[in-house]
Amino acid sequence: MADQKRLVILGSTGSIGRNTLKIVEAYKERYQVVGLGGARNVELLLEQVKRFRPQYSCLLYEEDYSTFKDEFERLGCQLLWGKDGYRRLAALDGVDTVVSAMVGAAGLLPTLSAVESGKCVALANKESLVVAGHIVMASARKHGAKILPVDSEHSAIFQCLNGEKRETLRCLILTASGGPFWELSKEAMDEVGVDDALRHPNWSMGAKITIDSATMMNKGLEVIEARWLFDVEVDKIKVLVHRQSIVHSMVEFVDGAIMAQLGSPDMRIPIAYALSWPERLDLDVERISLTKIAELTFEEPDFGRFPLLALGFEAAQRGGNVPVVLNAANEMAVEAFLRREIGFGAIWRVVEMVTKRIEFSPCDSIEEVQYWDGIARLYAEEAIRKEDKG
Repeated sequence: MADQKRLVILGSTGSIGRNTLKIVEAYKERYQVVGLGGARNVELLLEQVKRFRPQYSCLLYEEDYSTFKDEFERLGCQLLWGKDGYRRLAALDGVDTVVSAMVGAAGLLPTLSAVESGKCVALANKESLVVAGHIVMASARKHGAKILPVDSEHSAIFQCLNGEKRETLRCLILTASGGPFWELSKEAMDEVGVDDALRHPNWSMGAKITIDSATMMNKGLEVIEARWLFDVEVDKIKVLVHRQSIVHSMVEFVDGAIMAQLGSPDMRIPIAYALSWPERLDLDVERISLTKIAELTFEEPDFGRFPLLALGFEAAQRGGNVPVVLNAANEMAVEAFLRREIGFGAIWRVVEMVTKRIEFSPCDSIEEVQYWDGIARLYAEEAIRKEDKG
């Protein structure tokens, strides 16, 4: 259909990607999938290709490409691979919206390719703005690209700011669930295991984001993302712990008014808003009942028990290579924890060790971002080995 919105979904086999395809399936008349990109879950990507019939798909590794190329092409789908493949997929001609849902800093280059091609980017890959927010946003202005947030918190703020004059903004208030360990002492958190950390009380997310929620690093990264996405100073960004995960974030204005966006903790809601903006889709999601909830609570974050949140604020304030180093060290530490090589408490120790070891430096190009990302990962490997040896 001529009025269909043509989509590319980067990270289609992950949690955000799968939820995006649920929306596409419910609104086939509105959306056409042109390209899908996955990492190692080739079987699921093949199922998605069979179901949605995209013209292109992409895998991360050459060995998977060589093994499965013929199988994809028998389905009429051209298979790409690697970083260049993802960048090509993100910049395809005739595509209206690119859903950037890859996990980690690996999503930066494809996201930037989509922005440089003037696409509308539904951004779930927060790391793109964490490590290179000034570069990505400047490119968006230059090329006329629109960046719409998919994170529930940033989507909430985007909705609260709709139609408001920026000079009336007093502060952004990001809400945090507090994760599964909000009640635990720092010492008790040292003893928790991978399975415990993956049991988020409210949200169903991928492993990396779930662990980041448990350490509250996710909120630290969101502070950096919000700084660039909404062009505000860091001292105008606050975090409150809201255990019910019903209020997704708020905006306070200079006249004392506070606007909040509420909804059930279902990622289809912010995804659908990014895909349909400025319209809204009728979604089959659980409806919240304020009378059943009865109580909505808010607490100040505990920076002592969750030091990664404090490091996130510090990185947002300092800028330069600091957010790049913070993010890279955290990715390495979380991967090591998920492999059960280090304990939960070691995540923040590794990140802190790396961020203290690397001195501040301006970071004004993609090449500099990549350089400091690589250095931080080398130092993180060393710190992880020390933790592993105990």
